Amino acid sequence: MYNEGEKILVILSSPSGVGKTTLTKKIQQKYNNFKISVSHTTRQPRSNEVNGVDYYFVSVEEFQKLIAKNSFYEYAKIYENYYGTLKENVDQTLKQNDIIFDIDWQGTKQLSKFKKLKLVKIYLITHSKEELKKRLLSRDENTPKEIQKRFNSFDEDIKHWNDYDFIIINKNLEVCFKQIENIIENFKKKTSIYPQKFL
Repeated sequence: MYNEGEKILVILSSPSGVGKTTLTKKIQQKYNNFKISVSHTTRQPRSNEVNGVDYYFVSVEEFQKLIAKNSFYEYAKIYENYYGTLKENVDQTLKQNDIIFDIDWQGTKQLSKFKKLKLVKIYLITHSKEELKKRLLSRDENTPKEIQKRFNSFDEDIKHWNDYDFIIINKNLEVCFKQIENIIENFKKKTSIYPQKFL
């Protein structure tokens, strides 16, 4: 992995259940120059989640105060809960590290408005809706009602493919991971040699 050149922000987006969170963690584990962007959220933590590591868990009132202060690069309300990326956290991390985001299309649109951020936007998808539903059911993390909500949002999510630089079908996790690695390495090379191409 290339460390020279400007720091970049890699966005991984997908419908729920495609594997973006797993792939995000694999990139951070393999490359210490990448840090995962930790979002603020108003949803309740799951039993295995740690505040400040998985998310910053805050109240709706706290989140709305941050919105009023224009503190977020991006935020969205998803499945009745708010999620957002704090500007201060991103700016501080970029001084030393590249950043990888696990966010949806709404956040991607908002981040894209900040031209100073060197973004590479990757959209992950399964090869069929049936495969997606099978993965959601196998995760055993959500109630049947939550699974149906996430499955129903698929058609809306895929309308936004055109907002991304790359689209990858995640049939095999390791193959998909290698494709993402290649994209990042090529992008890092170009930002160090031809930064004007990405302004």
